[in-house]
Amino acid sequence: MLETLLYEPVKRFLETLGYSVKGEIGPCDLVGLRDGEPTVVVIGEMKLTFNLELILQGVDRMAIGDEIWLAAKLSKRGKGRESDPRYRNLCRRLGFGLLGVSDAGQVDVLVSPTAPLPRKDPRRRSRLVDEHKRRQGDPVAGGGSRKPIMTAYRQQALGCAATMMSAPQRPRDLKQAFPDAPKILRRNVYGWFERSERGVYALTAAGRSAVASWMPMPDTQAAE
Repeated sequence: MLETLLYEPVKRFLETLGYSVKGEIGPCDLVGLRDGEPTVVVIGEMKLTFNLELILQGVDRMAIGDEIWLAAKLSKRGKGRESDPRYRNLCRRLGFGLLGVSDAGQVDVLVSPTAPLPRKDPRRRSRLVDEHKRRQGDPVAGGGSRKPIMTAYRQQALGCAATMMSAPQRPRDLKQAFPDAPKILRRNVYGWFERSERGVYALTAAGRSAVASWMPMPDTQAAE
């Protein structure tokens, strides 16, 4: 069972709590936002088993999240760490929520979270919120490989590339659909674009290959 298979059950659970959830935001397996002032940020980390690494990831995320949930697959015989009162007590003392996911996708709350005390890191927190809000849809299941990730920037670059498949384009003509098009074409981070004439850009072979590899995909209109 891959960690990504835990994502949908955990996502559905957090959505019932009122969060808008997306996977692979920054260093986190998933991030959920709840509207309000200030925005409430929930962070989820997932492993196939309950172990120390899962707790250490939660500790790292405490500086950027308001609520931390740790999730792992329940052991078949019920003798895993999830049944160890010391493990549960540690999560309780740290203020982490603990979720067990069955093979059938059922989510059990093993420990409910409490408000964590450590100070927040506003810069890291702001990056998470910004990426979550700008990313279109939820194109990446949390818990998988992070290379490459369908970030909001990549989504918008792919949108530009897809539009340019039929003919070269001017950045200003792309800007209405993709606000950062001038910056994306000029910086050419992925090597997908080349200047064909003054003020006009065309796709490189790498750009055409990227479109073929990634499309069709969810809405690609997003900003970095």
